[in-house]
Amino acid sequence: MITQALRRFSVFAFTHKVLPLEMVGKFHIDPNFIQDKLTALKKTLKLDELMYLSTCNRVEFLVVQSPGNQIDAKDLVAAMDLDLSETDFNLITKGAEVHRADDGVKHLFRVSASLDSMVIGEREIITQVRKSYEDCHKIGLTGDFIRLLIRKTIETAKLIFTETAIFKKPVSVVSLGFHRLRDLNMPADSRIVMIGAGKTNRAMIRFLAKHGYKNIHIYNRSVDKAVALANEVGAKASALTELPNHTTGFDICITCTSSGEPVLTEAIYDTLAQGEKSRKVIIDLAIPGDVSTDVLAKAETSLKYIDIAMLKVIADKNLAERSSEIKNCEVIIDTKLMEFHDMYRDREVELAMRQIPQKVKEIRDTALGTVYAKELSEMNAESREVLDKVIAYMEKKYISVPMKMAKEVMLNKSK
Repeated sequence: MITQALRRFSVFAFTHKVLPLEMVGKFHIDPNFIQDKLTALKKTLKLDELMYLSTCNRVEFLVVQSPGNQIDAKDLVAAMDLDLSETDFNLITKGAEVHRADDGVKHLFRVSASLDSMVIGEREIITQVRKSYEDCHKIGLTGDFIRLLIRKTIETAKLIFTETAIFKKPVSVVSLGFHRLRDLNMPADSRIVMIGAGKTNRAMIRFLAKHGYKNIHIYNRSVDKAVALANEVGAKASALTELPNHTTGFDICITCTSSGEPVLTEAIYDTLAQGEKSRKVIIDLAIPGDVSTDVLAKAETSLKYIDIAMLKVIADKNLAERSSEIKNCEVIIDTKLMEFHDMYRDREVELAMRQIPQKVKEIRDTALGTVYAKELSEMNAESREVLDKVIAYMEKKYISVPMKMAKEVMLNKSK
């Protein structure tokens, strides 16, 4: 039996599988404005609960709609106020994935277990799901349903990690990018300019350091983060504002920021290149991309450009190799879906019956303090002690037995 809250649950997904990555990027929200933006979205759409998940290649909205209110993708996109052209609005709403009720729960399980990722096997997604929930919970967007759903989601993903072979030899977007770099035979003494010091570049620089790349200069908006990352691997660090002053040339540029606008413009690229004619490599892992179209025009000559869209081709090959293991993961997901049904039904019973203990206590107090007060005053201490024990026993049973019976009734209805 599907609960009322589950009937009102939907997931709206905007992903690399259906939409161009630049369209997905339009849904990324600046961290400084997330609270205001999402609070307004929840109010506009009259949602009971809302959770926002944003990764490098997907943005998803988990919603529990208020009773009698069902929104569609057009409602959500319009409420986001993205200043889209009519063409882009139609493209995005047509490409939106909408998963409702059980389908939404299974979709979230699959996403968190990395079965729906660009590269199956990357574990970072489970951390992103957990953090997204925590962030949305802190600002009051989520409630009881999403809280329990995320608990079961994390449990499911961890079980898939340990009980299947889907995550053996995982290949993340970062490792794919690094292996592509290695395929180009770039020497270990290559001059590397890294723009951004977030999670993606932190993972990338550890790959680089592990394989002997040491000549690295990190530029980041927060110079403190750049310095901290540089200290881990013996690199140099500067503020992003100093990038136009980089005059020592480069061989490899790795960029991943949340700018939303091109960071590597043609003018900055020309300064970095210092007129050198040697081959240059740019790995752009940002969504939207950090590299301007003027720079991309050079890719046909002296520049090798690698971005997430290109890495998707390799990711598809990995998916084909691991597809035989997906069926084992789906068995676990189906089992965990049924467990979630039972868990949330139990929770609904608890919420519905949480007033019983207080009501029983009120009846007991009235009986002892008013209705039978005279009779009790005439009882000896020994008899009163026995009566108190009997009443305590009855009180406990009056609380536990109805709750147990209610759970059994709901369980029988679901069969």
